[in-house]
Amino acid sequence: MNELIYITGHKNPDTDSICSAIAYAELKRRHAMDALPVRIGDINRETEFVLKYFGVDVPEYKETVRTQVSDLNMDIINPVSEDISIKSAWSIMQKNNIKVLPVADINGKLLGIITLSDITSSYLDALENNILSASSTPLRNITDTLNARLICGNEDGFRAAGKVVIAAMIPEDMEPFVEKGDIVIIGNRKDSQLKAISIGVSCLILTCGGQIDKEVLDYAQETGCIVLETCYDTFTTARLINQSIPVSYIMTRKQLVLFNIHDYIDNIKEKMLKTRYRSYPVVDDEGRIRGFISRYHLISQRRKKIILVDHNEKAQTIDGIEQADILEIIDHHRIGDIQTSYPIYFKNDAVGSTSTLIANMYFENGLNPSKKIAGILCAAIISDTMKFKSPTSTYADELAAQKLAKIADINIEEFSTALFKASASLEGMSPQTILDYDFKDFILNKYKIGVGQINSSDSEAFRKVKDSLLKHMKTVQENKGYSLILLMVTDIINEGSEILYAGDNAGLVEKAFNIKNGESSAFLGGVVSRKKQVIPMLSRAIQREML
Repeated sequence: MNELIYITGHKNPDTDSICSAIAYAELKRRHAMDALPVRIGDINRETEFVLKYFGVDVPEYKETVRTQVSDLNMDIINPVSEDISIKSAWSIMQKNNIKVLPVADINGKLLGIITLSDITSSYLDALENNILSASSTPLRNITDTLNARLICGNEDGFRAAGKVVIAAMIPEDMEPFVEKGDIVIIGNRKDSQLKAISIGVSCLILTCGGQIDKEVLDYAQETGCIVLETCYDTFTTARLINQSIPVSYIMTRKQLVLFNIHDYIDNIKEKMLKTRYRSYPVVDDEGRIRGFISRYHLISQRRKKIILVDHNEKAQTIDGIEQADILEIIDHHRIGDIQTSYPIYFKNDAVGSTSTLIANMYFENGLNPSKKIAGILCAAIISDTMKFKSPTSTYADELAAQKLAKIADINIEEFSTALFKASASLEGMSPQTILDYDFKDFILNKYKIGVGQINSSDSEAFRKVKDSLLKHMKTVQENKGYSLILLMVTDIINEGSEILYAGDNAGLVEKAFNIKNGESSAFLGGVVSRKKQVIPMLSRAIQREML
């Protein structure tokens, strides 16, 4: 069976990031791979419009790919019922060469665990306590343990209440050793059997396959005394009978140290070191037993498999990436700082959209995407290239978009108008929503820089929110340790961007774009691409500063 492969774009995903992940997962599935597109942030207004337009589900959210308990090769041990005897539990342990058993209800919910040491301790308890009575052992456990035959009475409703006595004395001396309600292990002496029944014992156990006289049987039926017959000798019977107690009596049920299947390995290591048990039960969210783990299992963990699309920088990717195996990277940005432990498939090309690369991978494999997938890929190319007006746009983007539009049965001009209209207005959006709309982190030399971008031609709405945006950007910069934060409000119609910036290193922006107004904002005509026009200029400004 194929391992599940997660395919994800970057944090604060844009349309290209989401759509390329969905489309690439579909391509992998068509090659018989188990691939699942995921997102690591909320989708924006534009992406929501695209997915609804083509009837495609929003990918599920995944917070991290850190190794979880579910990624371990757990020991799978079938649970037992709480009313089985400890002899049965011991037999199961011996047969399967295990030292622990989970005890669960009919729905698989964990009630407790029983270990070999629990069974051993029960023998010592039997020397000090009337363990059969204390555990309310059912008669069926006694018959199973002693391989006995029920001669008289009904096992339903019977629970051991008295002590266990071997009637080795003559009938006249039986009292006060034998009391009402006791379980008596006895031979085939008729007089002793009658005497025990007359005292009011609850159960007679005849050893060595002993026979019972009709008079004794009638008397037992009259008084409601249970009669069992076993082929075991008296010593063996006395030794085995305490093994008939139910596991519920000796199992550990309180203060269990257990883990949830979704717990992260980083979080359970310390608890394992402090408690140092042989093994630990693992349950799901409903409390059902899923298996057992030990410290040994921590070295046999399965790392999650992941493919990154539309990014290759650690600051932009999913949490816990260092604990996962990166299988592939499909991107159209600069080469970032993600490292792998072995060679991988890395497709990186200077096109305007990752979706262009994904579309061409379909075509190169002799496949056409479905109408829905073609639609979202085309929409992503239009979005990322700003309908081919961005300086990042290439002929390859236009050609791919034309092929996809034909498959999806859409008109590029008409669809582009609807697409940009869906994302153009800032009305009703909070400063946080605007900044997070398409926000990426970049590490440039010693600087941690965050750059957001949103498309809008609504100058009036922007003017109303500008001051609060700058204030929010300053707060985020200070609280999250950014050297600098920028926001590009891109006007596709006028082909330029209003750039807002905040931070102690705001001078880098002014140097990069020759801004002198000192107002933490400026309109940059012709600047519409974060990838090709903003990050390179900032990088050059930083390099000049370092000289």
